[in-house]
Amino acid sequence: MSRRGPGLRLRITLLATGLVAAVSAVLLWLGWELVGNVVAAVPRLPEGSVVRVHGVDVPAGSLGEALRASAREQVLVVGGFAFVGVVLAAALLAWTVTGRVLRPLHEVTDSARRLSAESLDERIALRGPRDEVAELAETFDAMLDRLQVAFDSQRRFVANASHELRTPLAVVRAELDVTLSDPDADVAELRRMADVVRDATARAERLVSSLLLLARTEGGGLSSGEPVDLVGVLDRALRVVDPEVRDRGLRLARDAEPAWAAGDPALLERVAGNLLENAVRHNVDGGWIEVRTREAGRWAVLRVASSGPEVAPEQVEALFEPFRRAGVQRTARTGAGLGLSIVRAAVAAHGGAVRAEPVPGGGLAVTAELPAADLP
Repeated sequence: MSRRGPGLRLRITLLATGLVAAVSAVLLWLGWELVGNVVAAVPRLPEGSVVRVHGVDVPAGSLGEALRASAREQVLVVGGFAFVGVVLAAALLAWTVTGRVLRPLHEVTDSARRLSAESLDERIALRGPRDEVAELAETFDAMLDRLQVAFDSQRRFVANASHELRTPLAVVRAELDVTLSDPDADVAELRRMADVVRDATARAERLVSSLLLLARTEGGGLSSGEPVDLVGVLDRALRVVDPEVRDRGLRLARDAEPAWAAGDPALLERVAGNLLENAVRHNVDGGWIEVRTREAGRWAVLRVASSGPEVAPEQVEALFEPFRRAGVQRTARTGAGLGLSIVRAAVAAHGGAVRAEPVPGGGLAVTAELPAADLP
């Protein structure tokens, strides 16, 4: 632990007192010089005459020197007392004023010391003139607001992740307990139990993979990027969801204009894959899906729109939070509720932006804007 040096209040007081002492000393010296020069310039008296100064007979030739010495002595005596008084007054004033000025800083320090994850709701709320200290207090309060939002989001994320992971584990344990408690369980029963356990573990594996991908991309940036063909990325993602599209009788419309983005191919494939998976899984049987790629200025745009349940405009932004699904939270049998969260994190890592808007009559349209690649 480092040793604490003199406080800021003491340092400011010493600095102000030193400056006042230096200026006062210069003024005293100038007064001493000026008085001596002025008094020495006395008229000359006749030679041989004597003048009495302070009860002492002084020859006329030495009158100027005697008056100058006497005047300088009085300046030093009176000025010395004034010098000490001014320096003490400056020290007292600097100490008092500095204490009042630094009082809000002590409040900021005390608040920072009291803070913990459980007391982030405290604020300084400094009152007084709008000076630099007040600006510092407002900045500190704004930082606490952001920290509180981050901690609350983290708590919700951990709680939701625990819930999602607990569900497949509970299914596995229940199936094992039921099967093991049946002494007459045959091969068919064991196979059925194995299928259920496999599905539950696959769901847990997908959830863990999604959590790792979200943690790796959220709040981070890409060290480098390469030109990525969004049309090719979209085609590969479409091949993955094509069986489910056919099973549910969804109508697919594809409008793929050439669009090249600068980024990571694996992350961009995950963006397209998540958007299409959401469009399929949260659709209605016999619905529709529209996908489009294009370039708009310095942006490469990927848009996926689909039919589905109605989404209120005020609920659209919440869909990008982890474990949020359109119209349902943590209750769907497919997906982990991390699709759009991963999309937003991956697009943000590329320096782009993503937005969603409800489709009239039901459904959602998501648009991802990514920096366009500079092709030769």
